[in-house]
Amino acid sequence: MKKLLITLTIFSIFFGCKKSKKATVETKVVTQKVIDEPKVQIPFVWQGANIYFLLTDRFNNGNTENDTTLNRTDSTAVLRGFMGGDIEGITKKIKEGYFSDLGINAIWFTPVIEQVQGATNEGTGNTYAYHGYWAKDWTALDPNFGTKKDLEHMVKTAHSKGIRVLMDVVLNHTGPVTDIDPIWPSEWVRTEPKCEFTSYENTTSCTLVENLPDILTESDVPVELPDPLLAKWKEEGRLGNELAELQLFFERTGYPRAPRFYIIKWLTDYVNDLGIDGYRVDTVKHVDEKVWAELYKEASYAFDNWKNKHPKEVLDDTPFYMMGEVYNYGISGGREFDFGDKKVDYYDYGFNSLINFELKIDAQNDYETIFKKYHKLLNTKLKGKSVVNYLTSHDDGQPYDKERKHPIKTANVLLLTPGTSQIYYGDETARDLTIEGAEGDATLRSYMNWEAIDSSATTQQILAHWRKLGQFRNNHPAVGAGKHKRLGKKPYVFSRTYSKKDYKDKVVIGLDLPKGKKSLWVKGFFGNGTKLYDTYSETEVIVKNGKVILENDYDIALLELVE
Repeated sequence: MKKLLITLTIFSIFFGCKKSKKATVETKVVTQKVIDEPKVQIPFVWQGANIYFLLTDRFNNGNTENDTTLNRTDSTAVLRGFMGGDIEGITKKIKEGYFSDLGINAIWFTPVIEQVQGATNEGTGNTYAYHGYWAKDWTALDPNFGTKKDLEHMVKTAHSKGIRVLMDVVLNHTGPVTDIDPIWPSEWVRTEPKCEFTSYENTTSCTLVENLPDILTESDVPVELPDPLLAKWKEEGRLGNELAELQLFFERTGYPRAPRFYIIKWLTDYVNDLGIDGYRVDTVKHVDEKVWAELYKEASYAFDNWKNKHPKEVLDDTPFYMMGEVYNYGISGGREFDFGDKKVDYYDYGFNSLINFELKIDAQNDYETIFKKYHKLLNTKLKGKSVVNYLTSHDDGQPYDKERKHPIKTANVLLLTPGTSQIYYGDETARDLTIEGAEGDATLRSYMNWEAIDSSATTQQILAHWRKLGQFRNNHPAVGAGKHKRLGKKPYVFSRTYSKKDYKDKVVIGLDLPKGKKSLWVKGFFGNGTKLYDTYSETEVIVKNGKVILENDYDIALLELVE
C-alpha cells in the first residue's frame, strides 16, 4: 500500500515538471513500478460501505438550463424552492474525483422521478417538491433534475469509479394535491385517517400527514390506470409502449393489477434499464411489510437481468441491496421494530440494512463505549445483517452537533463505528445547518458550501481529515465490517479484522493520541518486526517489543500492513 501511494505522488510531480529526456526516462520507470506493484483485490462489502447521501437539488448545478421548469416560478419560503442542483451536477463531481477522494463507494441521492408540478402553502409560504418525495409520475424523471439519459450517464460514470448507486424510492404515498395537480383516484389512495403512530394499524393504514394521499399498498384489488396519467403518456407519445410493458410485467409475474404492483414495476424499471445497485426505501414502517419483500424480489430479478445484458459493466457478484428508513429504529432493538401492539422484523422482508437513528445519541459517549456496543450487536442480534449509521440527515431535526462545533469527532465516530456509514452532504465541510428564516427540516437542506472549500483554511483542514478517514475505510473493509477489539486504553488503540474466503484484512487505529512522541500497543495483533504504515502521517514504522513509536502532532493513527 505504501509503495503505491509514494509512486503515485512521484508520478504527479513529474507531470508538473518541464519535459526533458531525463524526466521522460524516469516517468517510464515509475510507470513500470506501478504496474509491477502487486494488487490486492479489495472485496466490496455493504456492511462496511461508505455511503454519501445528498439532496439532488442542493448538491451541485450541472445544467443551468433546467433550473426552472414546469412553470415553477412562484416565490417560496426560505429553502423551500428549487435551487438548481441536478443529476448532471452529481456526475461532474464524480468525474472530478470528489467522491473518490472522500473514500465514498456508494452514492444515495434523493428521488428524481417526476414530482407534482404545483406548490403547497401551509401558512409559511410556498413549498415546491425540490426534495423529490412528492411523486406524480413514477415512469418519468422530473425535468428540474434532468433526463433518463442524464441518469444513465451518472450511473455509468459512478460505476467506472467503482462507486455503487442507490436510488431513493417512495411507494407509500403520492405527492400532495395542489391547484394544478389532481388527486389520484380513490381506488388508488386514501386521504384519511391521519396516522396516530400508536399501533401497527394506525401507522400503516393512514396518511402520514394531511394532504399526502396514501397509496393503498395493502390492497390486492385490481385497479385501472388514472385517466390523467394515460392522457399524459399519450401526449408524450409513449402510451402504447407503457401499456405494452405493463402487460408483459403482469403476465410474467401473475400479480393482480393492484396499486402497489404498478409502482413496483415502474420502480424496478430503473434497475432493469440502468443497473441501479440498490434502493434506499422511504417510510418503510408505514407500509405492510409484505410489500417490501415483493419489491426486493422484483428489484433482484431486474438487477440480474441487467447484469446478464451488460456483462462488461458488472462490478462484481454483489446482489441487489436494500436499506430501509424505519423512522426511529435503533440498533439496540436488534432485528425488530416495536409498534406497541406488534413487532416486525423488516430484515425478513428484503432489507439488508436499516438506517440507525441511535448513533447520534451514542456519539455523546467515549469511543470505546460506542465501538464495543456496535461490535457486540452486529455480531449477535444482527449477525449477517447491518445498520446504516448517520449523525446528520435531511429530516432529523436533532442531529449530532447541529452547530458544527465538533466536525473532527463527527468524522471519527461516523467513519470508525462498526456498520455502514452514511455521510450527509456537507458533513465533511461543516455545511451550516442553522439557516436564518428556514423553518423545520428546511434548515438542514441548504446548498452545498462549495465556496468554503476554496476560501476557508478551516474547511480545508476539516475536509482533509474526512478524506483520510474515508479513504482508509474504503481501502479496509475491516473498519466497518470487521471485528473490533481494544488493544490499549491509554493511549486508546484498537484493532479491526475482517476475512472473506481468501481475503483477510487487519488494521490498528489510535485515537485521542498525545502530540509529539507516542507509543501504540499492538502486542498480540501484529508481531515484532512487522512493517506498518500510518496512512494519516504517511510514516512507516516497525513493531518492536509489542508496540510502534510515532512522533508527530496528530492525535490519530491509521495503521495498515506494508505489503
